[in-house]
Order: sequence, then structure tokens, then C-alpha cells
Amino acid sequence: MPDLYDQPIHLGPGGTALPQPAFSGPEWYEDYGARHGDDGADGRLVSLYRFDESWTSWEMHPAGDEVVVCLAGTMTLHQEHADGRVEQVVLGPGNYAINPPGTWHTADVAEPVTALFITVGEGTSHRPR
Repeated sequence: MPDLYDQPIHLGPGGTALPQPAFSGPEWYEDYGARHGDDGADGRLVSLYRFDESWTSWEMHPAGDEVVVCLAGTMTLHQEHADGRVEQVVLGPGNYAINPPGTWHTADVAEPVTALFITVGEGTSHRPR
């Protein structure tokens, strides 16, 4: 049985849902882009993560909204919006936030957190925190 913690799902055009290979590190994202880049902003990566430390970098998705759903624990999502606004959103179990296109975001945690991410991965950028 596939495990979403290790094997994300790609949601593609026409209502397709395609299991992905097991996550293997940063190079996995390049391979994902090669597999599904033609879907552009119509493709979504669905992934589930557990983390117990604050993020060490920022990320930004230019091609579409990202949905972040906190399933367990509490996390503070920091957003730097394209229009210059800065927000902090505290998420607990069942809460969600949307990172609009072009919004740099990172997260702080003080306890273990489980979160679900639904992302338009095309063109994702990272920068040090």
C-alpha cells in the first residue's frame, strides 16, 4: 500500500491522480518536473510531511496557489506576499492557509507537526532563511 509520507501523488489534467516514485531528496523535484512539467499550472503535487524543526529556507511557487493543511501539532506559517505584505498565520489541526503565487513562505514549529501540501510545483524557488 503506498504511503503519502514517502510517495506523493500528482494530480493532473482531466482528473488524473498518478502515484509518484518514493521521495529521494532534492533531485526528486527535478525528476518530478521532467515527468509532469507539461501539465504546467494544471498539475498539483500532493504531499504529506512530518517535521519537528523550523524550516531552514524559504520557498515560493510562482505558477499557482499552494494549500497548506495542518493535521497535527501547531505551526506558524510566515508569508512575504508579492505586494510587500508580511503575515504570520498560526495553524493547528484542521486549519489551512493558502500561499498565493509569488508568496515566499517558511514555517516555525515548537512541537512535532504533520502537514499536507497541495502545490503547483512548476518554477518553485528556494532561498536561505
